[in-house]
Amino acid sequence: MSEYAKEIIDATLEDELGSAFGRYAQTTILSRAIPDVRDGLKPVQRRIIYAMYLAKNGPDNRYRKSAKTVGEVMGNFHPHGDSSIYEALVRMAQGWKMRGTLIDGHGNFGSIDDDPPAAMRYTEARLAQIAVELTRDIQKDTVGFQPNFDDHDTEPTVLPARFPNLLVNGTSGVSTGFATEIQPHNLGECIDAVVAMIEQPKITLDGVMEHIKGPDFPTGGIMMGVEGLKKAYETGKGRVVLRARTSIETMRDNRKQIVVTEIPYGVIKSNLVTEIERMRIDKVVPGIRDVRDETDREGMRIVVDLGRGVAAEPVLAFLYKKTSLQVYRHFHMVAIHRRSPQQMSLMDILTAYLAHQEDVVRRRSEFDLSKAQKRLHLVEGLIKAIDVLDEVIATIRGSKDRAEAHKNLMAKFDFTDEQTREILEMRLHRLTNLQILQLTAERDELQQNIARLERILGSRRVLRSVVKKELLAVKKQFADARRTTIIDEIDNYAERIRETVTVKEQAVVVGVSRDGYLKRSSVASFEKTENSLSGVKEGDYQRWILESSTLHRLVMFTRNGHCFSIPVHQLPEVKWGDTGNAAVNLVQLDKADSLLECFIVKEFNDTDELLFVTRQGSIKRTLLKNFDAQRATGVSAIKLSDGDKVLRVRKAKVQGHVLLATREGNSIRFPMDQVSVQGRAAGGVRGIKLSTNDRVVDAIQLPTDSDEWVAVITEEGKAKRTPATEYPMQNRGGRGVRCVRKRTRLPHRIAAVVGWPTALTGIEDLDLQTTDGEVITLAVSLMTQAGRDGNGYEFLDLAKGSKVINARRRYNAVPEGYVPESEPAETDDDVPPAATEPVGSEPAPVPPGERGGWAKAGFLPGFAPDDE
Repeated sequence: MSEYAKEIIDATLEDELGSAFGRYAQTTILSRAIPDVRDGLKPVQRRIIYAMYLAKNGPDNRYRKSAKTVGEVMGNFHPHGDSSIYEALVRMAQGWKMRGTLIDGHGNFGSIDDDPPAAMRYTEARLAQIAVELTRDIQKDTVGFQPNFDDHDTEPTVLPARFPNLLVNGTSGVSTGFATEIQPHNLGECIDAVVAMIEQPKITLDGVMEHIKGPDFPTGGIMMGVEGLKKAYETGKGRVVLRARTSIETMRDNRKQIVVTEIPYGVIKSNLVTEIERMRIDKVVPGIRDVRDETDREGMRIVVDLGRGVAAEPVLAFLYKKTSLQVYRHFHMVAIHRRSPQQMSLMDILTAYLAHQEDVVRRRSEFDLSKAQKRLHLVEGLIKAIDVLDEVIATIRGSKDRAEAHKNLMAKFDFTDEQTREILEMRLHRLTNLQILQLTAERDELQQNIARLERILGSRRVLRSVVKKELLAVKKQFADARRTTIIDEIDNYAERIRETVTVKEQAVVVGVSRDGYLKRSSVASFEKTENSLSGVKEGDYQRWILESSTLHRLVMFTRNGHCFSIPVHQLPEVKWGDTGNAAVNLVQLDKADSLLECFIVKEFNDTDELLFVTRQGSIKRTLLKNFDAQRATGVSAIKLSDGDKVLRVRKAKVQGHVLLATREGNSIRFPMDQVSVQGRAAGGVRGIKLSTNDRVVDAIQLPTDSDEWVAVITEEGKAKRTPATEYPMQNRGGRGVRCVRKRTRLPHRIAAVVGWPTALTGIEDLDLQTTDGEVITLAVSLMTQAGRDGNGYEFLDLAKGSKVINARRRYNAVPEGYVPESEPAETDDDVPPAATEPVGSEPAPVPPGERGGWAKAGFLPGFAPDDE
């Protein structure tokens, strides 16, 4: 062993593998897939451009075979195979992938339909004019060089890059443990942003975004979502929505057609046409007659013909949702900075680029200064020699050879070695008067140039002004108009109407039982069923019977503050006499939770509000549109305190008042506008201040004009009705006032509060549920009118130990469009369970007679009007 190794090192396999893989990963990251932040190029791209620069294969020269360029790159700089080099060269020549193409290709370089390019022996290429700006001044020591792979040549570590290529052309790549995705931008906007950073060193991201509006894709399109864009620019990660540019045209026979003139960046046109055509064949979208690609040299044009009478907007919205007409473009801005991959914000990228340009100008100025100083030194020597020309000639003629002449000139006239060499090599024609004047002019010009270069190197402000001037020159020559339109907000039109073109509209009846069984049936099935409340398991009953449409949404709220939303067409379709499907099979409803309220919603608009009331006295208003989310896990509807439960969920009457009643007999009335509108997951505000062991048992909304009765029912069966005017208006959050007389012995305990119009017709009924499981229906007109703090009379003859736990009003004659709500019962820990019905169960419903009774729910956008 000693013959082969001078030292043996003990190492574990894990350590050695980790070290070896780390070196391999560093090589692949730095040398292959991740671009440098300064010039925006991957190593293979940089080597292709540099090799073409060396071969003088630029825009002012003729095209050369791509194979020759690939061979030079592979032989001198990039020994990784010709296919990877040619693929990189082709991509830099494809105008639908590069915002500013760096290669001017001649021949078949592929197409936006993903057609492959011709073999490299058939195509020709040269540098595009803008690529010259990447290599400009590279010969002036503006960038560092390193040995090539075989140490026989050198290559640049980075190009001077006179424009921010990383942002202009973007990039994408995957390496060992890292990936990058940077979207292309407009060259003029990027240069304006760098100039703004020069003029305003303390500029913020908002200031930069006044110049860089967002990505500018080669294929145009419409970008939506400035908030997502700003997040991407702040953190380096984010996404935006990119949509095709479309128009709707009307043909002679009044049929519509959708015309696509720009598609999202990165989408293959032929695949997009195939997607739409497949939908037409499968009849996923009724109404599409034909799909054609009419693209020609004048521009892109994809046509979707629609049938007679078919609305184009819903079809287009669905195509946005289901095809590549609308895609997400992601930002994951990773680049090599200071020899390591880093996730960078927009400001980081611009700062790094500006620093690179300052370094390039500084190094170029140093190079030019050194060269000018050397030339000035020689010119001054020539001028001095001409001034004593006769003596110089005599000295030369008197010397034995060149070496002695060189020595004698330096000794006699104090010339330097460089000056003496230049004098000895000077031709006689330069001794004319004209040449003497030219030397003098050259000296003056060199002195001015040296002074200018010294100012650049002596002042960062002057240096930056040079950078600014050169950037603006590039902008003037190459900047073009923005192609991508930017919209601040993401248009969710496709989301809102996506079902109108795929789901056939049908009137249905939705049933939700107390135990959480859901079903939908046709209206005919519902009407043919003798008992409309049938189709439930033993001990269960239909708690909500709601008229709806297959295009509507069933929204369910639970006692624990969750909300579930299900499209009606996704509910199990059964006969009305069947049970349906348990909610836990459709949504992730917790076993310890239960349904509190169900609504049918036609549209989640920006105006409708919901009112939440909890047992511990919290109250909240929130917009209905906040619950437009279809998730199996549901969404949080309100933040609850420990031990709290949701008591009521109602449609908020913004112009009215709210009355809260507690179990121990307190009530408070305050304007609705004292309840601020909050976000979906907020916890609300205090509605009433509760004493120990007290809780809210009911909440009603009252009209502004107070033309209303307030009926109070106690657990012991006493009831009264009082004009709402006797309940004083107070500020939210107080303790309120008494709504029943206070008794020390056997105090009143409120079971329910019901609002009722003062214009009683004598046919209004009240359904009361007791702990015995009995539902008692009595006329409201029989209630005694009493003062707010007065007693009611014995309204019910309850069995011993039985208590009222809930009340719900019911009309025998239902006004048009009116739908009384089914009120949930509240459990009470101090009420003993009954033998026939568990404590906390909801009241058994009263079967409706004709359709349109208390269970009818045709009131849209899906809310049954409140009982109050």
